[in-house]
Amino acid sequence: MLVLRRAVGSFMNKFYIITNKSKDSDYSFTNEIMNYLISMGKECQCQDFEEDVMYTKYRYTNADLIPDDIECVIVLGGDGTLIQAARDINKKNLPMFGVNLGTLGFLTATEKDTIYPALASLIKGEYEIDNRMMLQGCVYRNEELIYKNTALNDIVINRCGILRVIDFDLYVNDEYLNSYSADGVIIATSTGSTAYSLSAGGPIVQPNAELMMITPICPHTLNKRSIILGADDKIVIEMSDNKGLLEERVASFDGELFCNMITGDKIVITRAEHKASFIKTNKLSFLQIIREKMYN
Repeated sequence: MLVLRRAVGSFMNKFYIITNKSKDSDYSFTNEIMNYLISMGKECQCQDFEEDVMYTKYRYTNADLIPDDIECVIVLGGDGTLIQAARDINKKNLPMFGVNLGTLGFLTATEKDTIYPALASLIKGEYEIDNRMMLQGCVYRNEELIYKNTALNDIVINRCGILRVIDFDLYVNDEYLNSYSADGVIIATSTGSTAYSLSAGGPIVQPNAELMMITPICPHTLNKRSIILGADDKIVIEMSDNKGLLEERVASFDGELFCNMITGDKIVITRAEHKASFIKTNKLSFLQIIREKMYN
């Protein structure tokens, strides 16, 4: 039986705001939220965008600048901003509250026009926290680690350069599973089941479920079904080559960060050590969100 890992919240007093500058270029909305929280007797800080971009260790947010006593990270942007923040502050174990300033907003907790009632709920402790499993991917070349990163939605192995199918062998817990000739393969979490994996024909999964899904992309076979594995399984994808060519591939993490791969390389994918924590203040169920976001 699936257990939903949710916890009723406590009162929050210390906030930190991460802003997607392309969505709030002059920080006017960011300042509105800061002023509101301060007027309610709370502490609030905001990332310094100009300072953050100086750091190459992080993709979007410099987690080292977030004080350790922060109780809630408010992320202003959209799903992409929230996913980037989840990777960047992963080791901080801080709950994130996403505010949609973009289009779909599937992962975010509230829209711009409902932000103040949602903040009031946060302050009063009327919220739940959903913990989401993340993936870790390690790329090896000649048994040497050349790249390592985490992903909230998915890790995708795709073709690079010339538009020809790529070959790869798939192992689960050191046991050979199958060989594929395909455009690529998606290894997704349940959170990522409504992202690229869904477009490739994968199933929609309750986002709190702890599992990994393997979905081939346009495979040259009649069987293109997804495979669902346990959270503690280890997936190894080895770059093979049935055509006698030195194929180029790319491993991408949440569609943002990537590592180029060649024939002979392998990527090891496991459950990440830390999880992403999302704050929820509304009463919408997962099925209601599916109906509203995907069928309307």
